[in-house]
Amino acid sequence: MTDPASPSTAKPALDLLIAAPRGFCAGVDRAIRIVELAIEKHGAPVYVRHEIVHNKFVVDTLKAKGAVFVEELDQVPEGVPVVFSAHGVPKSVPVEAQDRGLEYLDATCPLVSKVHRQAERLVGSGHHILFVGHAGHPEVIGTFGQVPPGQMTLIETVADAETVEPADPSHLAFLTQTTLSVDDTADIMATLQRRFPAIVAPKADDICYATSNRQAAVKAIASSCDLVLVIGAPNSSNSLRLVEVAEREGTTAHLIQRGDDIDFAWLEGVGSLGLTAGASAPEMLVREVVERLAERFAITEREVEMTRETLTFKLPRGLEAAA
Repeated sequence: MTDPASPSTAKPALDLLIAAPRGFCAGVDRAIRIVELAIEKHGAPVYVRHEIVHNKFVVDTLKAKGAVFVEELDQVPEGVPVVFSAHGVPKSVPVEAQDRGLEYLDATCPLVSKVHRQAERLVGSGHHILFVGHAGHPEVIGTFGQVPPGQMTLIETVADAETVEPADPSHLAFLTQTTLSVDDTADIMATLQRRFPAIVAPKADDICYATSNRQAAVKAIASSCDLVLVIGAPNSSNSLRLVEVAEREGTTAHLIQRGDDIDFAWLEGVGSLGLTAGASAPEMLVREVVERLAERFAITEREVEMTRETLTFKLPRGLEAAA
């Protein structure tokens, strides 16, 4: 009889480096809590315009509790509350909700709201804004919707920054989406500041602390890993950036949503694996991935912590008492 502990049947060793910080940020945690508390306060159903955050597991969990996700307000029936997603919405959306008499809760991340207010102030002071972001992303749509049409121009790449020709270069400002690549955005900002020396920069970096921290944590482990797995949704900007950060360090990386998404062919010859999660992915998915890996490997797990996050955001008035 074969000894189960013999070399021929023993699981191969895998050194697992888990990045920290990872997973939920304060804005995501707040947005999910808003939906949960709204359901507790009002009862099901509570409608949510767009995915509250970009994560299928989170959305499905909230659906099971009584949330109904819709794309536009005209899909929300009369007399039920509606929540706006963490990515923010154009000004026209709450106006439409008010016109219809809908009770709404705004789960926009406060750091996104800060960018919205900056956009309003800059346009109000006569500046045209060059906005660094990704076309079609809900956060970009929401930010453009804070100011009159024509007051902002989207910049996606260094090439865009090199070729944009604003009507009045003497009255320019720039802002950025909060979930961008820190390195790529720095290159774009440097290009804009070289071409337009008088351009007004944000008082503080618009890329949010959580995005920056998660990218720095991946950068710290990637060079020590043969492969990096990033847990996140394919429409999650911050998760996609984590894949890019690892690849920029010369390490192959894959985006997965769940443990079942792992292709074990990826791990052939891999002795050290990095693992992280985007800001919309809960920690339980990290543990699920670790358990899936443990089915095939003898894991030595090590957390590599770059910084500790303690930031929290207040809930909207009316929900604080329910918390």
